[in-house]
Amino acid sequence: MKSLILAEKPSVARDIANALNVTQQRNGCFENNQYIVTWALGHLVTNATPEQYDKKFKTWDLAELPIIPDHMKTVVIPKTKKQFNTVKSLMLKENVKEIIIATDAGREGELVARLILDKVHNKKPIKRLWISSITAKAIRNGFKQLKDGKAYLSLYRAALARSEADWIVGINATRALTTKYDAQLSLGRVQTPTIQLVQMRQDEIKNFRPTEYYTLEAKIAGQSFKLASQHRIKDKQKLEKLVQRLKGKQAEVVDIQSKHKKQYPAKLYSLTDLQQDAYQRYHMGAKETLNTLQNLYERHKLATYPRTDSNYLTDDMVDTFKERLQALLATEYKAQVRPLVNQKFSARMNIINNQKVSDHHAIIPTEIRPDMNVLSQREQKLYLMIAERFIENLLPPYEYDAVKVVCKIDGESFEFQDKVTVQPGFKALKSETTPSQMPTFDKDKSYTVQGFNIQAHETTPPAYFNEGTLLKAMENPQKFFDLKDSKHSQTLKQTGGIGTVATRADIIDKLFNMNAIEARSGQIRVTSKGRQILDLAPQELTSPLLTAEWEEKLTQIEKGKYDSCAFMKEMKNFTKDIVNEIKNSEQKYKHDNLTSTECPTCGKFMIRVKTKNGQMLVCQDPSCKTKKNVQRKTNARCPNCHKKMTLFGKGKQATYRCVCGHSETQEQMDRRHKNKGKSKVSKREMKKYMGKEELDNNPFQDALKNLKL
Repeated sequence: MKSLILAEKPSVARDIANALNVTQQRNGCFENNQYIVTWALGHLVTNATPEQYDKKFKTWDLAELPIIPDHMKTVVIPKTKKQFNTVKSLMLKENVKEIIIATDAGREGELVARLILDKVHNKKPIKRLWISSITAKAIRNGFKQLKDGKAYLSLYRAALARSEADWIVGINATRALTTKYDAQLSLGRVQTPTIQLVQMRQDEIKNFRPTEYYTLEAKIAGQSFKLASQHRIKDKQKLEKLVQRLKGKQAEVVDIQSKHKKQYPAKLYSLTDLQQDAYQRYHMGAKETLNTLQNLYERHKLATYPRTDSNYLTDDMVDTFKERLQALLATEYKAQVRPLVNQKFSARMNIINNQKVSDHHAIIPTEIRPDMNVLSQREQKLYLMIAERFIENLLPPYEYDAVKVVCKIDGESFEFQDKVTVQPGFKALKSETTPSQMPTFDKDKSYTVQGFNIQAHETTPPAYFNEGTLLKAMENPQKFFDLKDSKHSQTLKQTGGIGTVATRADIIDKLFNMNAIEARSGQIRVTSKGRQILDLAPQELTSPLLTAEWEEKLTQIEKGKYDSCAFMKEMKNFTKDIVNEIKNSEQKYKHDNLTSTECPTCGKFMIRVKTKNGQMLVCQDPSCKTKKNVQRKTNARCPNCHKKMTLFGKGKQATYRCVCGHSETQEQMDRRHKNKGKSKVSKREMKKYMGKEELDNNPFQDALKNLKL
């Protein structure tokens, strides 16, 4: 008898097969005398579409809403049906005694496997592999500690409740808004509060009124001392009079303080922290960072599980530090790592906290030695960021003396503050400190004042969100929304804010694609369409409280402390209220991006939509899915400034334009490349740019394909 192992992807199945010495490759699986290893392709089974319940729902009709099935149906996804049938046949084999779920260790991974098992009507025992890295060692250790599948039933119920609730709310809210206003509009419990978050910051910046203020410095023994009584003075004349009074007076040192302090490194990376830092350091988008990290985890086996919200490790991991450090000897930090390899580490370290690790610990390097030459530039950058943070947390703290010198000039106090490095500690890793020496001052001694300087300043508005800071704001929305009840703030804090660590990057990407938000020089702003969505949406869907309350209940379901049926009943009632509110609304929607271009399919005018990489025309009729790219960024470089050019049009009319003003036709570019001995840009390549549909996850396809909000 054999055990059937179900992985989430073919690559992970191959890793498991290699680790367990399952060498015989069959059609859709690997096999030996003990195991059969097969795989899903992400989701093989999903929620049925409305028209799969009743053909009348194929036409979007406001009068038919809400669509609330008595029992939710699932269907096999057509494009992966072949693999589903393979998995099904393997599960039903008589010589298979049990199923081992080896999908991603989390809520969504559990759902991937359980939907397949339910569709197959599996009755065989289930075990669960729960690991945080897919190195051979981690896999073998995981198989020594397989869990009973029953222990994860509550996790599945929570995942299923989330999926079905998102379907019911998302399908109905999107169809109601779309048919009511005859526009491609989408609502969701996560995406709509995110638009609101960006809009609030935008309003804050718009309403900001700068205030001018002044500070005063005195130059004493070559050092700048700041006026201590008031740091911000709005009346410049007041400071000018003070300077006149103090001119020619001596400065007497009345106090010298020195406090020894320690600074510890930033916490180990969670996914959100890594995405934020990657954007700040390298302008890597949230989705780009996640995809790169997934490669480091899955393909190269160099990083632990990506989708984690924890900054800590568990005490049983201390014994693995040596192997991880030995792997890091292959990086540019080998000189700093070598002394740490044989060092003994304590489970009392700041980075060890069992209570703050739920499903997965912080992102750290694995014990696999990296070959930096085979990594892409992005992979190298991200891996070194993870390695740096891990090494820093194993080094001593940065120690310094915080020194403050107080002088009095005719009774007015001036202060000088400085840090004197005692022990560079973790900062030595990136040479962030240099030996510093405090200028010598003697208490009760008088010094000549070398001059005064009045400096003008202006208060500045908060910065627009970028992809990094928006992720952090989604994680802590209670800091931005005006919540009157402190209990609501606590709920948001405890549930992790808007969305989850695994879904936030996708949500931001989706909002870009549906033209609800846009980025101008990295600054994220709400579009006209986004603002109208906020105006038209029921208020409950613009607040993060809804998603926080959902997550709180889903967490309780996961712990077996709340009934999923009761949760679904609440969601159905909520959906009815939302649909009725939209039906009874008297507001109007205005297409401010309507063009004079007629849709080639239905004849209606098309609307111009901005995307992350260009612009496209989309038919305004929700039932007509016609769309086409009109301009798109390419990899073709300008011959003058070498920046990437934008492609306009198709065929003989295709034109490449650069921000510097350079423009050339497809024919001119081909001729230029030919003269340089390079291959010309093919028509196929051009079609790839202009034919690629960037709005693959627009609200209508989402509504029809198990919309995830």
